[in-house]
Amino acid sequence: MNRILLILIGFIVLLGISGAFYTVKEYDQVIITQFGKPVGDPITSPGLKFKIPFVQKVNRFEKRFLEWDGDPNQLPTKDKRFIWVDTYARWRITDPLLFFQRLRDERGAQTRLDDILDGETRNAIAKYDVLEVVRSTNREAQRTESEAEDEVTLSTIEAGRGDIRDEILRIAQSRTGDLGIEILDIQFKRINYVEEVQRKVYERMIAERKRIADRFRSEGEGEASRIYGEKERELLRIQSGAYKTAEEIKGHADASATNIYAAAYDRTPAAREFYEFLKTMESYEATIDKGTTLVLSTDADFYRFLKSSQ
Repeated sequence: MNRILLILIGFIVLLGISGAFYTVKEYDQVIITQFGKPVGDPITSPGLKFKIPFVQKVNRFEKRFLEWDGDPNQLPTKDKRFIWVDTYARWRITDPLLFFQRLRDERGAQTRLDDILDGETRNAIAKYDVLEVVRSTNREAQRTESEAEDEVTLSTIEAGRGDIRDEILRIAQSRTGDLGIEILDIQFKRINYVEEVQRKVYERMIAERKRIADRFRSEGEGEASRIYGEKERELLRIQSGAYKTAEEIKGHADASATNIYAAAYDRTPAAREFYEFLKTMESYEATIDKGTTLVLSTDADFYRFLKSSQ
C-alpha cells in the first residue's frame, strides 16, 4: 500500500515538475494567464521558462507575419459601376498583451480585420471612378502594329490603383493601433467587372478586333490585286518575248528552208519537179479536210501530178 502511495506521489510530483516548465521558441510570444487573467509582462525571448503548474496557463502568439485573405466583394464605384474586388493583406502582432486583451486569439483578429479591411476597401472604391481603380498611371497608350494608324488615347486619372491601396492601408493602420496588431501591407488580388459589364467590354473588344481584321482583309485584298496585276503583266511580257523569239526562229528556219529548196530547185529538172510537187501537196494539206469536195480541171497541177503517177 505504501509503495502504491509513493508511486502516486511520485507521479504527481513529476507531473507538477513537467507542468512548471515550458519552452518559448524563436517565433513565439507568450502571455501567462492565471485564472484567465494575464500576469506579468509578455515573454518574447526564446528559451526554457518557469510557471506555476496547474494555476498558470501559457498563451502563445506568432511573431511572424500573418496572412489575411478577404472574400471577393461586389462594390460600386463613384461612377456607379459595379466591380468585383478581391484583396489580401499581411499583418503581425506587435503587442501580445494588448492583443490578448482586445482580440484573445488569431480567430478574433481575423474577424476584426474582416470588418476593418473590407469596410475601408468599400469606402475607398466608392470614392473613385472605375478607371482610377483599374489603372495605375497616366501612361501613354501602347499601340500594336495593327493599331499604328489608329488614334488611341487614354483618359487622364487623378489617382490610380496604387494611391487607393495606400489610402486603404493608411486608414486601416490607424484603426488597428489599439488592437496590438500592425497591418504591414494590403494589395488588390483581383479587380474584375461584373458579368453585365464584362459582356459589354468583350463585345466592344470583339467589335474592335473585327474592325482591325476587316482593315487587314481589305489591305490584303488590295495587295493581292496588285500582285495579281503584276503577275499578269509579267506573264504577258514573257509571252510576248517568247512569241517574238519563236517567230524569229521560225523566220530563220523558213529562210534556211527556202535557200535549201532554191538550191535544190536549180540543181536538176527532177529536183525542180519534186519541189513543185511537195509544195503543192503541202498547200492542199493545209486547205483541204475530210469534208471538202474537190473539183479539178484537167490542167490543174494536182490533177497533172495524179495523172502522171498512174
